[in-house]
Amino acid sequence: LERVSKRFGSTVALTEVSLEIQAGSVVALLGANGAGKTTALSLLLGLRRPDTGTATLFGADPRRPATRARLGSTPQESGFPPTLRVGEIMELVAAHYRRPADLRELLRRFLLSEVATRQAGGLSGGERRRLALALALAGSPELLVLDEPTTGLDVESRHAIWRALRDFVSEGGTIL
Repeated sequence: LERVSKRFGSTVALTEVSLEIQAGSVVALLGANGAGKTTALSLLLGLRRPDTGTATLFGADPRRPATRARLGSTPQESGFPPTLRVGEIMELVAAHYRRPADLRELLRRFLLSEVATRQAGGLSGGERRRLALALALAGSPELLVLDEPTTGLDVESRHAIWRALRDFVSEGGTIL
């Protein structure tokens, strides 16, 4: 983000904010509710346009599908079709990428192997969160953009998530 500003009516969300994330780094955006974190992310992801300034992703327009294919993201809350099975959801998402990740490995890393044949409507909150995070990696992204990745997870799941994210970074990935 280079000197981006964004307003929503009379509300100023961001004023001349700049942010650059280096490959291989882990960056956390911290701030109070209403500080503009979600707005900054939506500009970076190409979900919104800045009023002024420039948003680029991998040096290109973040609204371009080819650019977005290089990232994985998950919002704080995700919804899934309740009758699709976990494995089916993983396959559906992975099918959108040129070089999808090994889905069995993702299921294992995110403690989802035992629920791969279960319908999404029957998952616990922690299982849904782990599925959302696994889906963010389904396209073998270079950058992960995660909103509160461990919210609602038990201790075992939290450790598994942090281990999977450390592995992602050690393999050359970047996390915001």
